[in-house]
Amino acid sequence: MNVFVTRVMSKESIEYLKQYFNVKINEKEKTLSKEELLENVSDCDAIMCLLTDIIDKDIIKKAGRTKIIANCAVGYNNIDVEEAKKHGIVVTNTPDVLTDTTADLAFSLILGVSRRIVEADSYTRAGLFKEWGPTLFLGQDVANKTLGIIGAGRIGKAVAKRAIGFNMKILYTKRNRDETFENDTSAKFVDLDTLLKESDFISIHVPLNKGTYHLIGERELSLMKKSAILINTSRGPVVDEEALAYALKSRRIWGAGLDVFEKEPEINKELIKLSNVILLPHIGSATIETRGKMAMMAAQNIVEVLNGRAPINPV
Repeated sequence: MNVFVTRVMSKESIEYLKQYFNVKINEKEKTLSKEELLENVSDCDAIMCLLTDIIDKDIIKKAGRTKIIANCAVGYNNIDVEEAKKHGIVVTNTPDVLTDTTADLAFSLILGVSRRIVEADSYTRAGLFKEWGPTLFLGQDVANKTLGIIGAGRIGKAVAKRAIGFNMKILYTKRNRDETFENDTSAKFVDLDTLLKESDFISIHVPLNKGTYHLIGERELSLMKKSAILINTSRGPVVDEEALAYALKSRRIWGAGLDVFEKEPEINKELIKLSNVILLPHIGSATIETRGKMAMMAAQNIVEVLNGRAPINPV
């Protein structure tokens, strides 16, 4: 049977797949176009893809003999899951393995924005540091502040646990109250407006769907403290970038840290001009260990399904 890999994440996962199947790989160091995807999926029994690969209705129809689409990501909004279901194609993702890694990055952004680390680094490299000054790059404390978690799933909970070491008060909002989470972290369940009004740091950890598109817009930003910092490591379209750029430029809020963008890889030009936002190239899961685990999990799902067994991580 044939497996098409849209982009190599780890050599180990490829070698593992080659033990069982014929493996065709995109050797280019770039995301394939829709036309290129269409050319490659027609004779495949499995597709191993990334979040940047848009597996839409046309691709799925062309992939007539495909039995599984294994996405190397937790999210799967790049795949038309309903269309795949109509064609009897299993869709899998890679949960759990990137929880701690992404939580580490979210908390890195909390620290980086609050202490103006990127600004200070650029200033120092430019040779502008001549002497210590009492008001040089004054930032904000993180310890003993209030952290608001929007979406207390695996990653949101992991960020909250890191906040315990900073003696932070934790607020959270999600569909249903989670008493176990509250017992573990002393977190308080509140509605979104309350969280926005009372939090010093707000970290977003929701999936992208119709209900979360532009969840944070002009109205929500207006509710936040002027000293507040917004962190987004979930999905770009959850935040209205135009509204965020205005809030940052007008100092309606103090700062932001973004790992994802609305029209990725395109970034709002106003955001690029601002010094009170850290912009990262979607590296939430980008560690050697985690990317390797993600690729191997996707490969294992393929092996299971193509051998007539149940997938490990079905969407």
